[in-house]
Amino acid sequence: MVRRKPRKRRFGSVRKLPSGRFQARYTAPDGLIRTAPETFRTKTDADLWLSETEADISREEWTDPWAGDIPFGEYAARWVAERGLAPTTAELYRRLLRTHLSPTFGGTPINGITPVAVRSWRADRLGATGATTVAKAYRLLKAVMQTAVEDGLIRRNPCRIKGAGQEAADERPIASVDEVFRLAECVGVRWRLLVLLGAFASLRPEELAELRRHDVDLERGVLRIRRAAPELTTGRRAPGDPKSRAGKRDVVVPTFLLLDLRRHLEWFAEDADDGLLFVGEKGAPFRRSTFGRRWRKARTTAGLPDRFRFYDLRHTGNTLAADTGAKLKDLMVRAGQSSTRAQLIYQHSTERHQRKIADSIDVEVRRHSDRRTPDET
Repeated sequence: MVRRKPRKRRFGSVRKLPSGRFQARYTAPDGLIRTAPETFRTKTDADLWLSETEADISREEWTDPWAGDIPFGEYAARWVAERGLAPTTAELYRRLLRTHLSPTFGGTPINGITPVAVRSWRADRLGATGATTVAKAYRLLKAVMQTAVEDGLIRRNPCRIKGAGQEAADERPIASVDEVFRLAECVGVRWRLLVLLGAFASLRPEELAELRRHDVDLERGVLRIRRAAPELTTGRRAPGDPKSRAGKRDVVVPTFLLLDLRRHLEWFAEDADDGLLFVGEKGAPFRRSTFGRRWRKARTTAGLPDRFRFYDLRHTGNTLAADTGAKLKDLMVRAGQSSTRAQLIYQHSTERHQRKIADSIDVEVRRHSDRRTPDET
């Protein structure tokens, strides 16, 4: 009987090691001889692995097994630095990395992070901190690992837990119109307008902090929002563009606020055309850290819960605006919000629509109490 020679492999080679296990090697697309990252119990297993690798190469899905050897902590830090993020977002990401991700994955190679490891990390974090924080950390981990996939460092993203990045935060409290006015009275005359604009113009604290005299058009009753100055946890102001492209907008203010605006410009705003609208008693720019003490005292005096934040004033304004029956796009423009929903591309917001919202808020507030509007002197 003629003994047939074993057919030579068309791709790669397999050899038996002294240990009895089998090693697979192949020529990679970069021309280098590569060895499988693991050995195999049988020759058939090694042949199967080589066939899968050959298929990956033909589909242009092959990844360099050593490219993902970079530590996660190093790769993630570079990921944050290269994103061109807003200062507050970059600060949040670095804090999430430092506190929740790096202790587990910091020294682990990118290609060493597995779905099992991610599930184990998430379960551990859920037992140690709030679900909202864990969801944010998971989203960051998933985003970093997805970039690693796009960079060709790993084949698949190990973050595959459905719904793990979704937050289920408690619904924020909403102040009534009367409560907003009580807050404005309790916080003091210098900061009265700050509270009223936060509520009835739906402005963010960082937008209010960077409002300047030339941003106020009293004749049209419009505030031009072009800049923002978020405050980092270090206390440093970080002036720059608003939170998103939608943040650059003109906000029509309700008519009842014009007297407050006029008086504030006369009494408290810096004199120069580019002077800040809100400054402290000693002329320092508005800072949440120093304003916080006054805010907490006013909140208690006004009878609002301790969990009510300054940012929650926006919910009052947004709710009042929504109650006018305005289109979703108009509400988004007023609040400076972005959306990727395709149908919104075909909706347009004009100053006429914004004026309607402002006038409706004006009517609603005046209906509550005429005495809330300060008299001319």
